Amino acid sequence: MATLENRLAETLKGPVESLGYQLWGIEYLQAGKHSTLRIYIDSENGINIEDCAETSRQVSAVLDVEDPISHEYTLEVSSPGVDRPLFNAQQYARYVGEEAKVQLTMPVDGSRNMRGTITKVEGQMLTLTVDGKEKVVAIDNIRKGNVIAKF
Repeated sequence: MATLENRLAETLKGPVESLGYQLWGIEYLQAGKHSTLRIYIDSENGINIEDCAETSRQVSAVLDVEDPISHEYTLEVSSPGVDRPLFNAQQYARYVGEEAKVQLTMPVDGSRNMRGTITKVEGQMLTLTVDGKEKVVAIDNIRKGNVIAKF
């Protein structure tokens, strides 16, 4: 069964792309009456506040019709930012050689949190070099992953 985020991505990809943006990813943070639906958009030219507002209006209209979430939530539209979250194998592959941190659903080598350099991505498997050792992680096992910004 597809996750809510996957179903929302399928529903919202077309409307977001019709505005000229890439649907980078979706997070649904359920917290009772204070749930949040966060949609990340990206563009070769970057994202500004007007882009987020325009996308929010378009996405709100689609969500009102489709009604995929039956209770109240707050909709947020954002750029991925410098510490951009990573959602799929293609995004991890784009950042090979960069440092990232991942939180895992199931531990690998006794750890649910890893920070290291993205060494390679093969299919749905991510290899991170952590403290000089390669750790192989299934992308599906990553609960949350982010590029670590360099300043």
